[in-house]
Amino acid sequence: MEGDELVLDSAALAEFDEYLRYERKSSDNTIASYMRDMRQLSEYLENHDMPNLLDSGEKELGIYIDWLHRSGKSPATVSRCIATFKCFYKHFFTSGKIVQDPSASLISEKLEKKLPQILTSKEVELLLEQPECTDAKGYRDRAMLELLYATGIRVTELISLNVTDVNIPVGVIRCHGRNKDRVIPLYTKAVKALSEYVEFIRPNMIASEQEQALFVNVNGARMTRQGFWKIVKHYQAKAHIDKDITPHTLRHSFAAHLLENGADLHSIQEMLGHSDLSSTQIYAHIVKKQIKDVYNKAHPRA
Repeated sequence: MEGDELVLDSAALAEFDEYLRYERKSSDNTIASYMRDMRQLSEYLENHDMPNLLDSGEKELGIYIDWLHRSGKSPATVSRCIATFKCFYKHFFTSGKIVQDPSASLISEKLEKKLPQILTSKEVELLLEQPECTDAKGYRDRAMLELLYATGIRVTELISLNVTDVNIPVGVIRCHGRNKDRVIPLYTKAVKALSEYVEFIRPNMIASEQEQALFVNVNGARMTRQGFWKIVKHYQAKAHIDKDITPHTLRHSFAAHLLENGADLHSIQEMLGHSDLSSTQIYAHIVKKQIKDVYNKAHPRA
């Protein structure tokens, strides 16, 4: 690939980044994933003396996808790359930058759909009991875990919360989601844990009075995703829970437990911030599977 074509690729990638960020309003994780896929495709084209991104056709994409398979990439990785290519080329096709969409005929890998893992109610109780309110970290960790299970918000949304997003007297939080803000109620224990943290603990943890973050780390700055992931893993080990718990596990458990106890899918969709009901319906499948498992284990003739 000539130097001029590399410049063209850089310009196309920069435009794609802006499209994802400002038009599609994609999450930071999605943007990072899509941009990585496109940069790797660009590097492959360059290393194999193929046309640049916008001049490549169905043939070049097919060669690259075959190479991904031969390199041992998983079906999930290949499917994600194909989804990235479709997004990239559809944008440039609809904006008139290319006359044909080379990704239009690409077919994603057929993946075995795995239901997300959830905790039982007893496992949730066990996990939430682990933080010991004997120091600032314990109070903070308990408030974070209670809030996450009370609302089902994403970990990015959790660590992005500011003090002004919490209304303790009313018992709600305002969450700034991907598409719109949403107000989510809190159960009594979550309100109590949050109230104790905000009133007595956080003022002594923040590095500056100007700090807006609701949850801060030991340095007094906003908690990070990695920092909270380590917190969850610490309490999983402490609770001796065998399941692989991530912050998202509590989001899944929140939704499944609400559904089990009679909440309707549309209300759960609103609280989770799903734009499409089909994303929420997966929890109906989880609950049905659990009922079937209980039946098979308990019925004398099963």
